[in-house]
Amino acid sequence: ADINRLHGWNLDFVEQTEEDSRYRVFAEKVDESLLFLRAAGVDTHAPTFSQVNFYTAHDCKLLPLEEALTREDSTTGRTYDCSAHMLYLRQPTARHLEFIRGIGNPLGLRITDDITPEQLLEYINLINPLDTPGKLSVVVRMDADTMRAKLGDLIRATQRESKHVLWIADPTYSMRETESGLKTRDFDSIRSELRAFFDVHEEMGSHPGGVHLSMTGADVSECVGGECDVDDSTLEDKYSVAPG
Repeated sequence: ADINRLHGWNLDFVEQTEEDSRYRVFAEKVDESLLFLRAAGVDTHAPTFSQVNFYTAHDCKLLPLEEALTREDSTTGRTYDCSAHMLYLRQPTARHLEFIRGIGNPLGLRITDDITPEQLLEYINLINPLDTPGKLSVVVRMDADTMRAKLGDLIRATQRESKHVLWIADPTYSMRETESGLKTRDFDSIRSELRAFFDVHEEMGSHPGGVHLSMTGADVSECVGGECDVDDSTLEDKYSVAPG
């Protein structure tokens, strides 16, 4: 993550492409800025320039595992699940809700098109009863048309009750299967869902807080479409599945 090594980051698979050219221009501008800072006496090798804070998150599914990794902070007396910084909930059971109410981690609630405003408010009250700002993120998993039809009502419900939630779009969860059996996502659909997410928030006067993307630095193909114009016939050229 050392910004002084911007030209050395993993870019092998985009060499001699339009994206690589744009990146090189950007990197040269960053180099110029670093030279200016060094001339002004700034240490560009300080941790601020060479390190990043790295956070982890995962679905809270296996309660025995989560409970085994839960500890009390000796400095504050608060309890935290040390399996990850942030935990995601999807269709939580009563046992899951009872567990996460007792921990201090930030939490994410994944919602789909089957949730109602009333159900969302019930979850919010259970998960974040003190309405602590920054505690709860609502991760929206809907296609573009459904989002335009339903997201506004959900936002309106939280506004009416003055609830503090961070809205996050997850446009990469929707997948389909090709004739050859490969699971893939459509780039245009991802972009449409993001556009709908931001449009609805603009209409509601609310803040779109973030985007959840599945990404890798490896040279792989998973989505069809995009600038590389991958289709079902070329998808398997660089298709990779993680072990397990």
